[in-house]
Amino acid sequence: MSLIAVVLGSAAGGGFPQWNCRCAVCQLAWAGDPRVKPRTQSSVAVSTDGSQWLLINASPDLRAQIQANPVLHPRTNLRDSPIVAVLLTGGEIDQTAGLLTLRESQPFRLLATPATHAFVADNPMFAALQPAIVPRQAIAPGERFSPIPGVEVELFTVPGKVPLYLEGSAAEGEAALNVGVELRAGRARLAFVPGAAALPPAVKERLARADVVLFDGTLYRDDEMIRTQTGQKTGRRMGHMPIDGPDGTLAALAGLSGRRLFIHINNTNPILIEDSPERAQVTAAGWEVAEDGMKIEV
Repeated sequence: MSLIAVVLGSAAGGGFPQWNCRCAVCQLAWAGDPRVKPRTQSSVAVSTDGSQWLLINASPDLRAQIQANPVLHPRTNLRDSPIVAVLLTGGEIDQTAGLLTLRESQPFRLLATPATHAFVADNPMFAALQPAIVPRQAIAPGERFSPIPGVEVELFTVPGKVPLYLEGSAAEGEAALNVGVELRAGRARLAFVPGAAALPPAVKERLARADVVLFDGTLYRDDEMIRTQTGQKTGRRMGHMPIDGPDGTLAALAGLSGRRLFIHINNTNPILIEDSPERAQVTAAGWEVAEDGMKIEV
């Protein structure tokens, strides 16, 4: 049995190009430069049979992502969807806002850690997803569960941060605010980690066992937002370790033997430019840069 993953969106929050940005990379996209491809906000769909799908994160671009991927189109009844479950890796806006696209009384299960479910429950807008139609299942890290036929899933904690709208609140002390996802189908293993501020040994060991790793590629350099004058925080302060540098992702995961792809890529990141020196460096290190619509089979 093969594990099928479709990259619905490969960009970080705001997408690429970001709607109000004229950084050097976004300027190329606005100009229609063929060396850069537009990208929607990060999300992945997973299946084994092609008929029942698990979404990992519900980005604000979800409607467009469904429209762009025929495997997620309604097929049979008047009201129908092959999306049977949605799994959230955190409570960020770009991980949850797409849930409001799924509010038309279509049954599916909403899966997340207790902390993330609490964030969703505290926002009255998400009451549009009636629990009688969209049951909410709390999943603790380390607990194995099967959201769709043939797939076993386990969440694992990853260093990160609370959502921006919760900074300074009591929630900052809660555990399991940011998780990665390990999916198994038979012997096939896929790991999805859209946000990681650091790589503890336990996480690194888990990634080493995966056939495919989709990992946080938000920023190329830790001070990228400061350099480009698009922000005032370092990548690690935002919950994302950089790709480059002695303690960056390329160095930390140099020993991985499986297929490796960067996902959740910020609009300022030069790896989005296909002939950039930064893209050449990640390619030489054995990494790919995820694109919207990419299909991965394990």
